[in-house]
Amino acid sequence: MLNSKLGQSQSRLVDDVGHFRAALRECPRGDSRSTCLSDLAFCLQERFQQQGTLSDLDEVIELRRAALVLRATGHPDRDESLHNLAINLSQRFRRRGILSDLHEAIELNRAALILRPPDHHCASSLNNLALSLESRFEQQGIISDLNEAIELLRAALVLRPPGYPDRSMFLNNLANIVEKRFQHRGVLSDLDEFIELRRAVLFLRPSGHPNQFISLINLADGLQTRFERQGVLSDQDEAIELSRASLALCPSHDDHSLSLYSLAVSLNTRFQQQGVLSDLDEAIELHRAALALRAPGHHLRPSSLNGLAISLRNRSHSQGALSGLDEATELHRAALELHPPGHPDRSISLNNLAMALLDRSERGGVPSDLDESIKLLRAALVLPRHSYCDRFSPFNNLAISLHSRFVQRGVVSDLNDAIALHQTALELCPPDHPDRSIPLHGLAECLRNRYHKQGILPDLDEAIELHRAALAFRPSGHPERYTSLNNVTLSLLDRFHQQGILSDLNEVVELFRAALALCPPGHPSRSSPLSSLAESLLTRFKRQSIVFKIIMHNRVVLEQYPYRDQCLLRWEQPGLLPDLDEAFGLYSQLSQFSHSVSRRDLAAAKLWATSAEQLIHDSALAAYQTALKFLVQHVAVLASSSRHFDVVRKATSSLAMDAFSCGVCHGALTTAVELVEQGRAVFWTQLAHLRTPLDELAASGDTGEALAEEFKQLSFMLDGSTEDQSPHTRRRTVQWHNVISRIRMLHNFSRFLLPPLFSDLQKAADDGPVIIVNASQYSCDALIIMKAHDPVHISLDIAHAKVCELSSKFQSLTARAGYSDHQVELHSIIAVLRELWDRVVSPIVQVLRNFILRGSRIWWCPTAEFTLLPLHAAGPYELNSHNFSHFYISSYTPTLVALIRARQQVSRDASIEHFVAIGQANPDSDKGKGLRCVPTELATVAQRITPFMSFVSLADSDATVQGALDALSRHQWLHLACHGIPNRKQPFESSFAMRDGPLQIRDIIQSHLQSPAFAFLSACHTTVGDESSPDEAIHLAAAMQFAGFRSVIGSMWSVDDSVANQIVSVFYENLVDDSGRLDCTRAAVALHKAIKTLRKKIPFEQQIVFIHIGV
Repeated sequence: MLNSKLGQSQSRLVDDVGHFRAALRECPRGDSRSTCLSDLAFCLQERFQQQGTLSDLDEVIELRRAALVLRATGHPDRDESLHNLAINLSQRFRRRGILSDLHEAIELNRAALILRPPDHHCASSLNNLALSLESRFEQQGIISDLNEAIELLRAALVLRPPGYPDRSMFLNNLANIVEKRFQHRGVLSDLDEFIELRRAVLFLRPSGHPNQFISLINLADGLQTRFERQGVLSDQDEAIELSRASLALCPSHDDHSLSLYSLAVSLNTRFQQQGVLSDLDEAIELHRAALALRAPGHHLRPSSLNGLAISLRNRSHSQGALSGLDEATELHRAALELHPPGHPDRSISLNNLAMALLDRSERGGVPSDLDESIKLLRAALVLPRHSYCDRFSPFNNLAISLHSRFVQRGVVSDLNDAIALHQTALELCPPDHPDRSIPLHGLAECLRNRYHKQGILPDLDEAIELHRAALAFRPSGHPERYTSLNNVTLSLLDRFHQQGILSDLNEVVELFRAALALCPPGHPSRSSPLSSLAESLLTRFKRQSIVFKIIMHNRVVLEQYPYRDQCLLRWEQPGLLPDLDEAFGLYSQLSQFSHSVSRRDLAAAKLWATSAEQLIHDSALAAYQTALKFLVQHVAVLASSSRHFDVVRKATSSLAMDAFSCGVCHGALTTAVELVEQGRAVFWTQLAHLRTPLDELAASGDTGEALAEEFKQLSFMLDGSTEDQSPHTRRRTVQWHNVISRIRMLHNFSRFLLPPLFSDLQKAADDGPVIIVNASQYSCDALIIMKAHDPVHISLDIAHAKVCELSSKFQSLTARAGYSDHQVELHSIIAVLRELWDRVVSPIVQVLRNFILRGSRIWWCPTAEFTLLPLHAAGPYELNSHNFSHFYISSYTPTLVALIRARQQVSRDASIEHFVAIGQANPDSDKGKGLRCVPTELATVAQRITPFMSFVSLADSDATVQGALDALSRHQWLHLACHGIPNRKQPFESSFAMRDGPLQIRDIIQSHLQSPAFAFLSACHTTVGDESSPDEAIHLAAAMQFAGFRSVIGSMWSVDDSVANQIVSVFYENLVDDSGRLDCTRAAVALHKAIKTLRKKIPFEQQIVFIHIGV
């Protein structure tokens, strides 16, 4: 039916056009001819509107021109001819973009307006002229055109007072143009005005009005814009409600998709502000629904593709899911395909795709993403823009991408190009543009980077001025004001460090004060400006203070002088101690933080500790306590996987050892023990926290099981997101802390995830003293922990640098063992052991004699470089003197908690325990030469073990990675004879060499073993871990211990496999107790006796290579 009516209408138009052409041919020249011309023009115009044939519009314009000539000045219908020709020229401009058509339309509208009295016809001319001026503004950006258009429409509204049926159209046009002026100038009064105009339009279009739907959408968009500028939540909420109301009205599929799209945009923005994931999820579903209604070929399909892509990018940023970025990128590609060359929106689509690729490149995407982003932005740069107002954006975006590539690859030409583009963007951005701060900031950052690269001081000076200008565009309340304050301060600090101008530092202090005011107590980012302000105050204090100079020159004396504070105060000039007091007062606020801890918070607390140590301030111990509390909280939300080890390594560094030294210096010995325990072997400790306690919690009942599951889910969602301070992440973090609080309310779980107290740690000494041997840049100390005695402190006469020297020297000597002159090598090794005895071990023995009998067991718990030294082998090595092994039997433990946990694990009945010996003499070809004595060693083990325990062995082709893991899962006792391959740079890749490849640490810790008891690792380097973080104890023996083995024998350097066979034989002979059963708690004694028995039969370095770890 519809097609039939359309055909009839088109047929009628053809007849009418033919009729009016005939009439025009017969019409005589004179006044009536102008009427015939106008009639034919009207008919052709109607056909153009139906069919869109531009030749019809061209003919209409020529007919209108001919009619106008016949209606000369004074003709009563001249104003109508001027008015109609202006309308048709405006139509052609919109189709062809010929600017001369628009200029002529404006002049014709002005001429018509002069001829029209102030009546309803005048209102139409005012409206048309205003719309033409608006179009010219969009092309040329002349603000006077926009201002004039607004005044014309105000005058038209006077002629359309309340009650006129078309008043809403005039109000709507005025709202559109005032909105455009706001977009250009950013004047908030324009924003408020166009919103009120939209309200007035909506009031005149009540329920049932055909245009109520679009009025709801327009008002929603305006309120959304105001929310984005001013942050008034009620505006955003109202925008969403208006969009929902429009959704209920939708008279057609097109209108329905428009409402879906508008609501999706508002919800996406609310998510960005409030972080409510349900808003973002709904926005994505609405965008998908709108896209489904905008099938291929729909003119608004590209908008939906881009809208959905932007929301997916937001979800990717929130949750860290690269898959979202991948889909977003493909959606932007699809939108670009719908905007082929020549399309007016092609530049927008090029830009969207380019920024998605930039996002992906910065989130670990392939390098080609960044290169493609730059290529697309270069293409967008040469295309015309819809609006004059944002013509700077393509230059700015390309500059951002080039700067990003410079940061990644360091190519200076990229940086220079970025600077030039930012400069162009700044020239194109009007001085009063609300987004002018964006190119100002971009150019400043590029110039600052070039200063860092090339040292050109004028670049830094200009960067400072540009950052100041950007700050002026971001007044109080602006969402980016904090960023601008921070940027100015960093640039000023650069210049201060270069030139030492005190006024720069003074300005930095005041700017950091302003930044701190924007992050009140409870704000997740407060630690950053707080620590920066404190550091700046201390820098000013150090720069001018006599006290600081005295401290630096007399540190050792001052540390021992009881009245140092009073002495120093007498020397201080007025006005500077307040800087010191304020700085440490600020730092002390860190201890009161209760929100989710980020790396920034931890860095701030570490900076506090460093400053307190340097200035001998009495807050040092509190600083370390805060830093280690932050470390525990920060690591707690990271999954226990090797991918987070770098985070842990960077966070810990020497923190625990320095904290221990500080505690000892203050006489707080039990606190020192608690602190060093919190900050060492953090990875293993966290792994244990998330295994045993959670298993126990889940087994404690229905409530415990539910809480354990909730905790695991929230931990999984938060994993690695502690640096994301979005509302969404903050809310999840609050939920995570809430779950922990509920867990701690349960019986026996009051200290869930909390570090142990000294009273708990002291249990490590139940079977003998544990000796913490600590190396710190501030002091080296030993602390003896005993079962029923306060810790005993021993100050060691050795500096940290000397410990490092001894450690490095010993590692070099043992690496050459067996490959150089044996006597020279032996002499050098013994020299190290003698110095270790004199400076470290002998003073410890003198104290131990007062508490335990000779022949007793002790446990070494070394830190820092002490972990690489054989404390158990120290001695004078002289006639008529005794080495340490003559006094006591040594074991090691990486931490006190590790030893306690090993003791708490209950051994099975020997009748249900099983022993497996795994030997690989011929590993994967690139994993080392063959071990000829492995078969003999396995036979020796079998001979010693078979009478006492169920025994199997795996060798050669059976000793594969999977075969070994399967054996570990079924056996409680293990003997492993193979190559040990340490990886000191990537410790989780340290491995045992199997037939088909490496059995790595990560494989071991991911396995779930059944009550493992004992492991003898007859392999090289099984206690050698990460070279930069020895305290994390990421090595093969530790992996075995934390996998559950209560007692482990490991090696500190290379093992001679022929010697190992001899040690193994005597060792297992001594491992059997008096009742004739194997006892893993006898491992240390058995090793001690084996070495004593073989002392004269094996090389010296092989006598001390094996150590015992655990019970």
